[in-house]
Parts: sequence; structure tokens; C-alpha cells
Amino acid sequence: MKQFIVRYFLFLAVLFVFFYAPTSVVSACVNDGQSNLTLYLLEFFLKPGQLQGIDIWINPHYKIVINQSCNGMIPTLFLWASILAYPAGFLHKMLWIFLGYAVFSIVNVGRILFVVYATEHGEGKAEFYWSHDLAGNFLLMVTGLLLFILFIKTSSKVPKKSVL
Repeated sequence: MKQFIVRYFLFLAVLFVFFYAPTSVVSACVNDGQSNLTLYLLEFFLKPGQLQGIDIWINPHYKIVINQSCNGMIPTLFLWASILAYPAGFLHKMLWIFLGYAVFSIVNVGRILFVVYATEHGEGKAEFYWSHDLAGNFLLMVTGLLLFILFIKTSSKVPKKSVL
């Protein structure tokens, strides 16, 4: 267990430096690409004209900005660090890293749409707080936990030796 925890925090630090922090061209490309993917997927579900650039306009006085902190990469990196730290086969880890990325991309779009809907049909600030900070973050945490549990459950069927 101690080895898992040490490896988890090591992988988490490395992943955040290379894929999230503004430290390299790679992290900038990853975050811009993920934000663009999120905006592209949101466009299918929002009202015409509601999405303008990186802004989702709820009403003329209230908007949600989709940027690096809202693109779903943070919970994805937490999941990836957990997967990489766990003793499982390399191919199994890669499968779940890609699966986790896809699931989090979809769930994050659903989370943003939920925040937009709740904020649109409420007073604004209070609805944004509970839908984004409470319910939305809870959804991301539960999604990550369920994905990691499924990863662990399915990894028992593969050899425990790990390349990473």
C-alpha cells in the first residue's frame, strides 16, 4: 500500500507537470485540444448562439467560461495516476487510460450541460454554486472512483507484473 501511495503521488506530479501546468508546448497543446473537444461536444446540445468562443451565455448578464480548469483534464489526470501506480499489466493500464479519458470527456460535457441547465432555470449564482461546485464535482469524483474500482476488478484477470 505504501508503494502505491508513493507511486501515485509521483505519477500525479509528473502528469500535472507534463499535461496540465503551463510548462511546455505539450501541456498547452493537450489543454487547448481538450478544451476544444469539450466546446465541440457542447455545441451539439446548447441553444444556437449560446456558445460564443469559450463562453456559454446563460443570460445577457451571466456566462460560463470553458477554459483549462473546466475541460475535464484534472480528474482525468487523477485517474491516470491511480492506474499507473497500481500493479497491473501495461496493456491493461493503457486500455483503462484511454477508456477513462473517453468517459471523463463525456461526463464532463454532461456536467457542464447540467450546470448550464440548473443556472438557466434558477436565480443564477446560487444554482451555479450547487450545480458546479457540489453536484458537478461530486459527479466527477464518483466517476473517477467507479472507473478505478472497475479497473482494479478487471486487473485481477491480468498478470500483476507491471512495466510502469
